[in-house]
Amino acid sequence: MLNRVRSAVAHLVSSSGTSSQRPKSPDLPNATTLLPAAPETPKSPPARSGSEVCAPPKTAETRASFSRPTFLQLSPGGLRRADDHAGRAVQSPPDTGRRLPWSTGYAEVINAGKSRHNEDQACCEVVCVESRRSVTGASREPSCNQGLCFYYWGLFDGHAGGGAAEVASRLLHRHIREQLKDLVEILQDPLPPPLCLPATPGTPGLSDPSHLVSPQSCWSPQKEVTHESLVIGAIENAFQIMDEQMARERRGHQVEGGCCALVVVYLLGKMYVANAGDSRAIIVRNGEIIPMSREFTPETERQRLQLLGFLKPELLGSEFTHLEFPRRVQPKELGQRMLYRDQNMTGWAYKKIELEDLRFPLVCGEGKKARVMATIGVTRGLGDHNLRVCSSTLPIKPFLSCFPEVRVYDLTQYEHCPDDVLVLGTDGLWDVTNDCEVAATVDRVLSAYEPNDPSRYTALAQALVLGARGIPRDRGWRLPNNKLGSGDDISVFVIPLGGPGSSYS
Repeated sequence: MLNRVRSAVAHLVSSSGTSSQRPKSPDLPNATTLLPAAPETPKSPPARSGSEVCAPPKTAETRASFSRPTFLQLSPGGLRRADDHAGRAVQSPPDTGRRLPWSTGYAEVINAGKSRHNEDQACCEVVCVESRRSVTGASREPSCNQGLCFYYWGLFDGHAGGGAAEVASRLLHRHIREQLKDLVEILQDPLPPPLCLPATPGTPGLSDPSHLVSPQSCWSPQKEVTHESLVIGAIENAFQIMDEQMARERRGHQVEGGCCALVVVYLLGKMYVANAGDSRAIIVRNGEIIPMSREFTPETERQRLQLLGFLKPELLGSEFTHLEFPRRVQPKELGQRMLYRDQNMTGWAYKKIELEDLRFPLVCGEGKKARVMATIGVTRGLGDHNLRVCSSTLPIKPFLSCFPEVRVYDLTQYEHCPDDVLVLGTDGLWDVTNDCEVAATVDRVLSAYEPNDPSRYTALAQALVLGARGIPRDRGWRLPNNKLGSGDDISVFVIPLGGPGSSYS
């Protein structure tokens, strides 16, 4: 397996020289890795649809700074076609023999005019992790033979600018690697993880901390911690560190808006699917649909948002109430009893309307029109540190979480066939396509190709993007049933579950 991974890494390095669309990131994430500041040019406020936000006009990226994933290997002419809102040509990696790791399929298309550029970004990498130190505390010399490697896929759906998605696509996997460095030897050891790691030499500590320890009888037996939970924790910490870096450096670099993040890490036989936002991942296995994520929106996270507003009313100012009503309360309804629900309720009850209830609800709207503080339609993601309520100074970031939900799929528990795939898509796909329709497309497209045809997964990704985009007609982009197609950016990864070691990959 490790030899196969080294070959993939060498292949990626050799192919990266053919593209100059994005600068190569340094080995470690730091202040210099973010985007350089671009000249300021006027830009109109973004539209309020989908996961977009209502925000003051911001500086826009110049056309020269517009970029697409390096693995697309787009020429200047190809970059212009990818940026064409009228033609909306589907983009995929060229069929030149240099395929993405794991025989991955990928396709994307720009929006129909919703934003100036495609604000989605994508990343597909093979990442080697060297141990930072041994479990015994001794320093180690770097050695790939003693390290770990993981496969990595990431989709980043930007809003209010593409800067945050661009930064996350270049740096998040590096933060994950940093978090895994302390775990290399632990994950390779079949024994349970140690409770504590040795202190770093020179770290100050107490000479006699025994007086701080309570009697053992007060403590329950030690909790069982699995290797799997360590990997989940590393991914969660990496998301938080990425978000903190964006916060620190947003003023000196062009890190516009925010982004939803959907990430997959394959490590030691397991797929870790981490989602923060409204992108989605599903597995299609022998015709069965297995959801691998859920969407985080004002509706799905209503109770978390309301609880925060209840505990910290200062975050709501004098403009919002944490309570939810079926519609906006009118002044003439003061004193009447109206349906409501708070942070503890899943059902509804009646309450007497008071003056504070006339404030705007923290969560309002339904479906794709649901908003937090009447501004943003997603509740988890990276960035958005400068986001304010429209015509107000109230920050929205306290209500937005950067932590992903991580679900795990053990590839070793099943015998997978060539048609079993993991599909990742930004909300541009799922806005007009449901899980069953995706599964039907998987069956239809893959059955038309030989199992060992390496282009089958790219063809599937293209079919999914085309099916969601639709075809141009007089009144916009339409699906075969004449319903509106997706006018959003659409990005799709198709990952065969057989993996790189299978005979058909």
